[in-house]
Amino acid sequence: MSNAVAANNVPLSRRLILGMPVVDLGWAKAFAFAAEALSRPGGQTILAFLNANNANLMMRDGEYRAALARQVVFPDGHGVDIASYLFYGRMFPANLNGTDFVPALLTYVERPLRIAMIGARPKVLARAAENFREHAPWHEFLPVSDGFFDREQSREVLAEVRALKADILLVAMGSPGQEKWVDAHVGPQDARLVITVGALFDFVAEEFPRAPKFLRRLRLEWFFRLAMEPRRMWRRYVLGNPLFLCHVLWHKLSGRSREAIADTSLRTGTS
Repeated sequence: MSNAVAANNVPLSRRLILGMPVVDLGWAKAFAFAAEALSRPGGQTILAFLNANNANLMMRDGEYRAALARQVVFPDGHGVDIASYLFYGRMFPANLNGTDFVPALLTYVERPLRIAMIGARPKVLARAAENFREHAPWHEFLPVSDGFFDREQSREVLAEVRALKADILLVAMGSPGQEKWVDAHVGPQDARLVITVGALFDFVAEEFPRAPKFLRRLRLEWFFRLAMEPRRMWRRYVLGNPLFLCHVLWHKLSGRSREAIADTSLRTGTS
């Protein structure tokens, strides 16, 4: 295990998963960390998530790995738990996946916030904003753009985010594109807290059903998604999960599992 220093000078404990520093926090401390980022008058914190599929992408995409290394990465799913157990002898304290973490964070923060939303299809984006308003009516949810805008128009899209004076920017454009786009285009002037959230809007809009709670507690939501969408998900899970385990075992056997964490710049308030 290694420690990084967050913007408030409090050590941020992290574990290396396939060379990527992943934050080692329980739910309460993760909420407190995000709330503290929102309370600062300036700077920016970018939150991303690492699961088995994203880790596979990271292993063959150096640009994606570099973008993640400049963000604060939370653990997502059973795969990274298995890796943590093999590398450190224990699983992560919490499964901080974005689908659960973001709605829970919105409930945790009682101060009214302005939350800009980019991603998904137009109807899904609008419906997700409506359902978010029902979930946490003291916040203001502001759909800005679907996820299929011309990337040449990124400046214009972010100009709208700035005009809204957003506290949080949620970006749901799929990995690795969303993390790369945020890394390349989004700055402290856009929002204090930026979270890349993958398929969150689809779930909030009830476009796709969530797994039963007992499967989520077992960190087996991937199995439910495979059963619901076998044609779309079989490559990610049937091929991807064994590939991830091969990467983990190679790192373990090669002695690379607990190399020193590089002095990467966490974008947590000094950007």
